[in-house]
Amino acid sequence: MDKIVPPTWTVFAKTGSHAERPPEDPDWWFTRCASLLRKIYLKSPIGIARLRSEYGGRVDQGVKPEHARKGGGAIIRKALQQLEAAGLVETLRKRGRVLTGEGRRLLDRLSTEIKDELEKKRPELKKY
Repeated sequence: MDKIVPPTWTVFAKTGSHAERPPEDPDWWFTRCASLLRKIYLKSPIGIARLRSEYGGRVDQGVKPEHARKGGGAIIRKALQQLEAAGLVETLRKRGRVLTGEGRRLLDRLSTEIKDELEKKRPELKKY
């Protein structure tokens, strides 16, 4: 997991044309990578274009109506390249990205750990 490091340009990068400013959270890169893993887990195979739509938003045009914009593709591509280098994601030719066995195992293990911790704090969650 030490291969997932935010690129230097992410300090100044907006997440898309709909965003007015760069993210304020210093750990936003790791949050985005985790979010990408979850989206790939739920919707795979999924490509860059569909992921850009997932991370897009509405652009404010003043008095004109708002319009949808896609999220930034460079951020998604670089994060997916890092996840591939870490062995969590792989590319299916002409179909998009899917999780590897290791990536699926990681997400299943983490979700089970989180669920167990939540059950200790709130016993009524055991029925889920």
